[in-house]
Amino acid sequence: MNGSRARLPRRGALLLAGVLAAGTVVAGAGTGSAAAADPCAGTGPLPRACAQPGDLIDVTLGELHPTQAVLGFDQIFYKLGRYGSDRDEAAGGVNKRFDEWCETNGQGEAASARPGARLDDPSSFTCTVPLGKETPETIAPMKTAVVGPGGKLYLTDGHHTLTSFLEGPDGSPATRIRLRVTDNFSVLSPSAFWQRMTAEKKVWLRDENNRPLTVNQLPDRLGITHFRDDPYRSLVYFTRDIGYEVPDGATEFLEFSWGSWLRGEHDTGAYDLTAPGPYLDLVKRASKSMAALAPDAVVDDGRTAAQLGRIDAWNGGKKETGGEFAKLGRPLSDPKPGKLAEALDYKARVQAAPACTTRVTGPRNGPLTVTAGVTCLDRAVQRGPVVVRPGASLVVTGSTLDGPVQADGAAAVHLCGSRVSGPVSVSRATGPVRIGGPGCTANTVEGPVVLTGNTGGVRFAANTVTGPLVCSANLPAPAAGPGRANEVRGPRTGQCAAL
Repeated sequence: MNGSRARLPRRGALLLAGVLAAGTVVAGAGTGSAAAADPCAGTGPLPRACAQPGDLIDVTLGELHPTQAVLGFDQIFYKLGRYGSDRDEAAGGVNKRFDEWCETNGQGEAASARPGARLDDPSSFTCTVPLGKETPETIAPMKTAVVGPGGKLYLTDGHHTLTSFLEGPDGSPATRIRLRVTDNFSVLSPSAFWQRMTAEKKVWLRDENNRPLTVNQLPDRLGITHFRDDPYRSLVYFTRDIGYEVPDGATEFLEFSWGSWLRGEHDTGAYDLTAPGPYLDLVKRASKSMAALAPDAVVDDGRTAAQLGRIDAWNGGKKETGGEFAKLGRPLSDPKPGKLAEALDYKARVQAAPACTTRVTGPRNGPLTVTAGVTCLDRAVQRGPVVVRPGASLVVTGSTLDGPVQADGAAAVHLCGSRVSGPVSVSRATGPVRIGGPGCTANTVEGPVVLTGNTGGVRFAANTVTGPLVCSANLPAPAAGPGRANEVRGPRTGQCAAL
């Protein structure tokens, strides 16, 4: 028994639609005065800390806490490219994101989706398995979470899928999904909780270079901006069903174990991972080395190649011109493009931030003036105004800024996955201005946003702005791009009237 409470068999499969709509769990029932004093007694809305292993709970993406600090960005880019494409609909089908949402929600596949269907409107599409009719088979692919101290939810599987939902064309932190609870450690202290999570290998404490991390270095929420990119994690994803296959009862972070081994066998830095040919060559070499391992060869942390799903014959015993390898390599022009082509097509739309010359992390009090170089605020809490002088650059990721942001003549301004309490004004920037968009998690600005006279291109996408949005004299005009619209609670004027 993994949890601190007894497991209730198949409780999750009995969850009713009313529970899902309420966003709660059914965690037990009782009678009498003793039950009345028990916060987990009875039915109806109950605290997260009442969830039992096996329960299915309805959550928002914004309340989930990651248990890993890295993602394979190219895997995310493939999913986002596919989610934003209309080729599934053009072929008479349903967009892949609805299939994946239904599977993740324990409801099989998508059965239908009306025109304009959106993940944030579950009434706009249906799944093959109705709520309350789940089976062990439909529950098995669901993503998992552990209930921690204070009833906080820690995601132990599904970081890539749920990040893709959040960053997708109709995703946001408010997007809802169900998870399966594997353990309830809510009675533990924070230090005991992390000791238990580490001992049971429910947290991955390595960075993108396979160096150790502390739990304090984990992201506090989902969103691609809050993670580091590990190219070996993407490489493992593309070798699936070519060099390995996910075994039944797979452990958490299986793909990271393969990535740790591949790091010692292949140098991703020797390949151009923006071009299909070199990338496909790397996948071929990596997957062949995986399949060539002896079943009892230790791959990572005592686990063998057989335990990690090493495939018996490379590419299922088929030639390069067939099987999963051939599917992976199909070009974007193919009626059914390969995952690699779709990933690289989306990746080409992601605007890279300039390299940091100064980095600010953690809390910082007082005004911040950027006079030269590239100042990066990374998971920082900046209390005070930020001013960017001509020729300097500002990159803000996963941070909280308590005060205004003003940039005049900057070389570049990137604002991703952050919250600003105050106005944001960017004028006469000579380089890119990116506030949300591909590869840049949306922001919240509690105040007006003014974008004027910028000549390096302006991307403003999927953000929440509580004040007016004013844009003028930008060349070219600001673009939002496909996907979720900006939520602006004030007037939109000038070039931003349609954003």
